[in-house]
Amino acid sequence: MPLRNRVTPFSELVADPARGLVYGNRGCLHDASGTIRRRYAVRRWIACRLEFRGWKRAPLLQPGKFTELFFLDEATAFAAGHRPCALCRYEDYRAFVTLWHELHPHDPSGADEIDLRLHAERVEPGTRAQRRHVTPWGSLPDGAFVVLDEEPLLVLGGRLLRWTPGGYDGSLARPRSGRATVLTPPSLVAVLATGWQGLVPLLHPSAAAS
Repeated sequence: MPLRNRVTPFSELVADPARGLVYGNRGCLHDASGTIRRRYAVRRWIACRLEFRGWKRAPLLQPGKFTELFFLDEATAFAAGHRPCALCRYEDYRAFVTLWHELHPHDPSGADEIDLRLHAERVEPGTRAQRRHVTPWGSLPDGAFVVLDEEPLLVLGGRLLRWTPGGYDGSLARPRSGRATVLTPPSLVAVLATGWQGLVPLLHPSAAAS
């Protein structure tokens, strides 16, 4: 039976047997029996490599340990509000911090300050629900996620790709005018707009097929 540790672009945790390409965590979300009890436990939401120095933890969801999460790709992790890990993705993290400083020259660019800003962009105060943002369609870079009729869709060129836990399946035309409801936090949309590519796949291979 699949564990409830797959993360959707809506930042929700679901159970699905499909394998993701990116690993991460947001603290301990499960109880001693392995049941998920909360959506997040800390402000530090990170996205990691699937393998690093041969480290493995088995079984998953051990009592008192962080909850191991899996994402289809980094675009999905960004939509959920996760940023690169400073340990297993050190080079990516340093590049991310450099971009952050360029994008927010008057803000501190330490991990705590970055996580604080991202948390404000991804979580609605009071409800703990995912925060959504509205922006013109034409301003969205490839890799950003939007929502139409409560369906998460990846922006890629002139198309919007339908997300599933196992990959992208089908597409529709991207509107040429108007405003989009965006899932990806604004600061991470700005990072994507620079042409971000890291050590983990930005897009699942199915994006090319779709």
